[in-house]
Amino acid sequence: MDIHNRKTKVVTTFGFVALPFVLVILFFVRKSSSDELGCIADEGQLETVVDTAGDPFSHMLENHGWWSLMRHTVLAKELTPHASHLGHKLVRIYDMREFGDEEWGMVQKKGNQFVINDRPFYVNGFNTYWLMVFAVDQSTRDKVSQVFKQASIVGLTVCRTWAFNDGGWKALQKSPSVYDEDVFKALDFVVSEAKKYKIRLILSLTNNWEAYGGKPQYVKWGNASGLNLTSDDDFFSHPTLKSYYKNHVKASFFLDYKSLTLIAWCFPPSLLDPIQTILTRVNTYTNVTYKDDPTIFAWELMNEPRCTSDPTGDKLQAWIQEMAVHVKSIDQKHLLEIGLEGFYGPSTSNRVQFNPNTYAQQVGTDFVRNHQALGVDFASVHIYADSWISETVSDTHIQFVKSWMQAHIDDAEKTLGMPIIFAEFGVSTKDNGYNSSFRDTLISTVYKTLLDSTSKGGSGGGSLLWQLFPDGTDYMDDGYAVVLSRSPSTSNIISLQSTRLMLFNSRCSWRSHWGCRKRDALQLMA
Repeated sequence: MDIHNRKTKVVTTFGFVALPFVLVILFFVRKSSSDELGCIADEGQLETVVDTAGDPFSHMLENHGWWSLMRHTVLAKELTPHASHLGHKLVRIYDMREFGDEEWGMVQKKGNQFVINDRPFYVNGFNTYWLMVFAVDQSTRDKVSQVFKQASIVGLTVCRTWAFNDGGWKALQKSPSVYDEDVFKALDFVVSEAKKYKIRLILSLTNNWEAYGGKPQYVKWGNASGLNLTSDDDFFSHPTLKSYYKNHVKASFFLDYKSLTLIAWCFPPSLLDPIQTILTRVNTYTNVTYKDDPTIFAWELMNEPRCTSDPTGDKLQAWIQEMAVHVKSIDQKHLLEIGLEGFYGPSTSNRVQFNPNTYAQQVGTDFVRNHQALGVDFASVHIYADSWISETVSDTHIQFVKSWMQAHIDDAEKTLGMPIIFAEFGVSTKDNGYNSSFRDTLISTVYKTLLDSTSKGGSGGGSLLWQLFPDGTDYMDDGYAVVLSRSPSTSNIISLQSTRLMLFNSRCSWRSHWGCRKRDALQLMA
């Protein structure tokens, strides 16, 4: 007998029997809840929410009435039939999401912190890069919904994914400025589905690597057009390849392929470019233009740009500056980041000691200098001790994570004056000596380092785990996939971090202004 289902059914039945009574008192119950959330009498109330993690129902019943208890009991049944290991903690997260639910506004930055409607927004998120490609095919589209639903259950609020696929299988951009509308519609679906689960997106516009096309594909297109290119790094400097990228950015923001075809028939080429810059792509599911959609957290210029042909960093710096200004000339509403791994370069010789190896200084990137480019809103860093230091896991990896993160948080706060997101981090099951306990330790280390920054009002804006997969997608696993239903301890760590950050975000929502006694609330996160 399914005890859980039976209990839920009893409570639900009680709700229908008691409905007339509930309707009579509903106004007073909800008013009481609103008064409570609008003005917290003392710090003990927030602490009570934290302490009742094991019994959230008693807190709901005592403070918010039977209506909240019944609704959240049914919600718990709906969300967690396959994830009993998350237990009451999931209900607590959803309870807090309701209480601190911001209007679905655009994410902005205020000094060194992210804000929504002038309230802080600290990020616990994830990567799932293949969402658009899976959304193209009806047989795999449901996996997109599954990963968003499972991420939402553990309180994750931001997903980073690819808004590109250059050439090849299920390509979005089949050749320069030629797009597959079916793939564009798949991206539309991803954006609309993310909004459904209250998850925001960081959309990356191309790749440094060959996977999904990237800069090698742009070079192939250039050579096919008659150019004599000898290096993939020509992507950063050749005018033709830069124009390909710029046109792709315009398309990603604005162009519906059928509309582009119509324009090409109606206007001569000399007039086409100016018209492209004012066209908007309307999401075919939501009817909202991408440039106006708050579901999009930020645009990313490129995944892990490197320019090894120029260790001085000048070539990549010029490209970053040019493209950042270009993107901002089209869309001033959304945030923009570069997509860097975070290696220190020639401009900060006193910081290269934090690099994982000497080669990192030779790949043409320069963390501080790159992020000083006009138009870049926040810093991005990746963390891969198992790729950069050793494929054998050890405590050395954990120490590197701590020092690597702290150095970048300090630079983001003291030198750049902007938030920072650790946009990829994880550990591979293929590493020598891997075990789930080590993965949990690494994830906990990342989370704790960020909380230490948050508690001081620092620049640590959040992190994105690489990467979250639903069941049935093992064939896409690069070794780093986290499947929540198979990883109860990892799921608990993720959900606890979500709760801590949500408590702080919600605390400020309750106060309804930026100066929400931040320090007091943060002390309760420990």
